Amino acid sequence: MLDLNTVYCGDSERILKEIGDNTVDLVVTSPPYDDLRRYLNNSGKEWGKAKFEAIALELIRVIKDGGVIVWNVNDRVKNGTKSGTSFRQCLFFMDNGLFLNDTIIWKKLNPLPQVRQPRYTQCFEYMFVLSKGKPKTFNPIMIPTKCGGHHYKSTAKIITDDNARRELDYHVNKEMVDYNIWEFAVARNQGEGLKHPAVFPYELPYRHIKSWTNEGNLVLDPFCGSGTTLKAAKNLGRNFIGVDSVDDYCLMSALAANTIVKKI
Repeated sequence: MLDLNTVYCGDSERILKEIGDNTVDLVVTSPPYDDLRRYLNNSGKEWGKAKFEAIALELIRVIKDGGVIVWNVNDRVKNGTKSGTSFRQCLFFMDNGLFLNDTIIWKKLNPLPQVRQPRYTQCFEYMFVLSKGKPKTFNPIMIPTKCGGHHYKSTAKIITDDNARRELDYHVNKEMVDYNIWEFAVARNQGEGLKHPAVFPYELPYRHIKSWTNEGNLVLDPFCGSGTTLKAAKNLGRNFIGVDSVDDYCLMSALAANTIVKKI
């Protein structure tokens, strides 16, 4: 088993094999999908169907029963059509035993404008919430209801008696479970020095970690990049393991989570 609260530098598939079966409570990650970003040292060039499937099977192995994988992904457009990679990857997880517990949409508040394409401006990404069985933990994000606290009475027909009605007494809850469309601005690199081409907005992993884990649980990001997932896990009192193949990104992640890097 790898050390907790550590960033590991190396190939994700190989390093994941060092993690024991059924030991991880939550995976929150975004793979180098469809060659939409340019990473340092040309990392991600080996990413494709075979590499995805090998890593996906490792993730399925390491998560606990009731554990969750949050797979943030998008599709590129090539030769006039979207790739559909996101759906294929989601179905692969499902074909190998995971439940599709939810599909959450990340709506970007500051998307790039559409230029000379016969389609509307792309403003969202998928966050597939996949679980090994029913999620064992759900701490939902709550939002206020418009009519919270109101009380009213009504009647409804009794199905077994055409002439009878029953009285109903309604109390509107002050809060409800949030919707599955989350709105965040695309994050930017902060300050000088190292840069990452695809920084998570902090609220994205923060919400998922809060929703699907409890304090002391283990969160894994096998493509930890700038370290936002690890930082959110630490701030919420969770243990974490981060993996990335680029030395500079590992340093960024370690700095974000105030931890150490090990190269294996």
